[in-house]
This record gives sequence, structure tokens and C-alpha cells, in this order.
Amino acid sequence: MGLVGSLVGLSVLGAVSREQDVKPVGLVTALKPGRIPPEHVNWIERAGSLCPEVSAPLVAAQIEAESGWDPTAVSHAQAQGLSQFIPSTWATWGVDAAGKDGSPEPDGVADPFTPGDAIMSQARYDCWLADTVSEMNIGGDPTRLMLAAYNAGPGAVERANGIPPFPETQSYVTKIITAMTRYTGTEAAAADNSFGARVVANARKWLGTPYSWGGGGPEGPSRGFAQGANTVGFDCSSLVQNAVYHAAGGGVLLPRVSQLQVTSGEAVSRDAMRPGDVIGFQLGSSYDHIGIYIGGGQFIHAPKTGDVVKISDLDEPYYAGKPQKVRRFG
Repeated sequence: MGLVGSLVGLSVLGAVSREQDVKPVGLVTALKPGRIPPEHVNWIERAGSLCPEVSAPLVAAQIEAESGWDPTAVSHAQAQGLSQFIPSTWATWGVDAAGKDGSPEPDGVADPFTPGDAIMSQARYDCWLADTVSEMNIGGDPTRLMLAAYNAGPGAVERANGIPPFPETQSYVTKIITAMTRYTGTEAAAADNSFGARVVANARKWLGTPYSWGGGGPEGPSRGFAQGANTVGFDCSSLVQNAVYHAAGGGVLLPRVSQLQVTSGEAVSRDAMRPGDVIGFQLGSSYDHIGIYIGGGQFIHAPKTGDVVKISDLDEPYYAGKPQKVRRFG
């Protein structure tokens, strides 16, 4: 974690508690069983519910990058505990959430070496950073900007008008985005092994993969052409094609382009949409963009050149005002 200066914001006890704003995104926040030390699972799941921008897999991936799951870790910069808070930042954001013995009851001391305190403080700080970088109107992937701010500080992100050109910060962001897939459940999260759940799970494992125009297919990400010629990744329709193909065990191969995908499968009304359904957006004279609904008013998609596979809200003005078609497969 970088040497963030003094922060102006909410008090320690009231810092970014936004549980009432959380959207139920279903499988997107599910943890892969067996990946996290059992004594931390409940805290990670709780931390992943504080705000929509911070999922349990992201919290887990951050801890791996910060401390390697060592609650006693101390860095050369005196960053401490699982989440590697430096003392000045902990003084603002540290919360007393747990007992030193692992109990869920506060013990009266906010301690960076107490796992429950560290994990909940990390998520609260992440949520604040997500709001802060959003207000900068920089553009780009908000998750990556939030992680960059955690490492280098929000001021560095604002000055760079994006992810700062620091090798440590750029490596940190990439490491966490990659690690998230190891902590994200892919077996339909719990008891749900429906076709739609499998579509969502197969799309979700590509979160953070670069957009590549013309790239990707059933076999996975690949180099595209034209503006995607130098990028290995997916475009919107190849991501959908890949997720449906693998959800069906290779039994359903959709057309390659979004304009044809929205004419395949079973037509579904917008009100009847459920996770795993495919939703197309008419951007001009045709349906030039497509994604996968995940529940809670959100969808996974590969948006555009320079962006990555990510989760967006259907009520974002850019998408909400576009004609839409919903299709179901399997």
C-alpha cells in the first residue's frame, strides 16, 4: 500500500458504510471454496457486501497481493497486517470490527494486526476510493483506478489522469485483477447449476481481460484485427459466444457477431430477464453491442477499445436509453 497522505472524509466509525446501496449481483461476488483460510471467509464475505464496487474476490485478491495472507506482516515502509495499512492511513480508516481472538465482537481496539479489523477497514477504504476516483471523471476501468489509488494514493491517480506510470502500481493492479479469477467461484457458486448460472460463471472468469476488436472466440481470448491487432482479448460478441459455448459444454455455438446473436435463441421480455440471458443494445441502426445479464440490474460485457471485460449497470444513461433485445439459450 502506498504512502497516502492525510485523508479528508468521514470519521473512522462512520467511514463508508453503504450496505443499503448494495445490489444483489448473485454469482459475481461468490468465493471459490477452499481458496481462503477458513478463519477469514466470513470477514471477506462481509467486506464484499459494503459497496457495489468491492466484491469478496477482489478483497481476497488484494490481501494476497498485500501480505500473502500473513496477518503479522510488516513492510519496509512499516505497512502492517493483512491489508498493509501504514500507520497514518490506519489512523483515519482503521475500524474496530473484531476481537484479537477472531471473535465477531469488537474488543475496543482498532488493530491492523487483527484480521477482522484489517479486512473491514480495507473494504471501507476501497469503497471510499471507488467514490473518489469516480468523481474525477477520468474514464477507464473503475476497478483498476480504485486499485491504483489504494497503492499510490488518489492524488497520484488524479495527477496521472489514470493509472500512474509507476511500475509498482501498474504491477499491483494487474496482479490483483488476475488473482481475482482464482478466488471467484466458477461452479455456479452454490447449489445453482442452471444453464444461466453457468453462462454467468464462464463470462465472469474473464473479468479484467482487455477488449480486442475482432478478437476472441470459443477457444478463449485472441489477437484481433484493425484497432485490435495488437491486443489479445475479447470483443462484446466473442465474450458472449465463449460464455454460452462453454456453459453448454460445447453444444451451442452462437453466431460470431452481435447483430446475429440477438436473432438467435428464445426471445425474452425485459421484465422476464434472468441471470445468463444475453442482452443486445441498438447503438445505431443495428444491435452493435451485447452483454450477459448477471442479476441486480447489472451485466458483464466487453465495452470498447482501451477498456476491459467488466460489470456495468443497465441503468447507466448510455445503455438505459438504447433499444434492447433479450435472448435466452439452453
